[in-house]
Amino acid sequence: MRRASGGIRRAAAIVAGHWGMATVASVDRQRLHDDLERVRADLHQIVAAAGARELRRRSNGTRWTNGQLLWHMVFGFLIVSRLLPLVRLFGRLPDGLSRAFAAVLDAGTRPFHSVNYLGSVGGALVFRGPRLTRRLDHTIARLHRRLDAESAEALGRRMHFPLGWDPFFRDTMTLADVYAYGMQHYDFHRKQLTIDG
Repeated sequence: MRRASGGIRRAAAIVAGHWGMATVASVDRQRLHDDLERVRADLHQIVAAAGARELRRRSNGTRWTNGQLLWHMVFGFLIVSRLLPLVRLFGRLPDGLSRAFAAVLDAGTRPFHSVNYLGSVGGALVFRGPRLTRRLDHTIARLHRRLDAESAEALGRRMHFPLGWDPFFRDTMTLADVYAYGMQHYDFHRKQLTIDG
């Protein structure tokens, strides 16, 4: 996805409004667990209902087909799994270190978006049908276990993020925000699918 335009940022803000920016006091673990399960059930339903023609159809607002976008939506949860250790690490370090790290990543925004696009094109060739749903099942099960093991202190740790990489990234995000990001990303792209029903 290219650098987010004002319109995409506004649409992302509407989806993000479901969660808002989490604080340690307001984190509702059960809500996170419930939303993870909602996404898992939704993807199973979509994959079971979508025919080959629909998967090859262009999505609305992206260069991806529906099949490629479905993999991108699942990949968002794999990204969450990779971000969690980073937030745990940088959340213990001086703020300036994660700010510098985010600045370095922001400098690579253009190549990131090219890799992001091509990764979903290639990933959809491997992850489709039952293999796609199994990948999400495995990832969400791991996120459930990690979420249960997080302390309140850990959920409040935060780091800076590269704003150019994703419309749901904020200047600073807590560990709880990163868990919620997976659902925000999924729900935003869910509306871009052009699969009947």
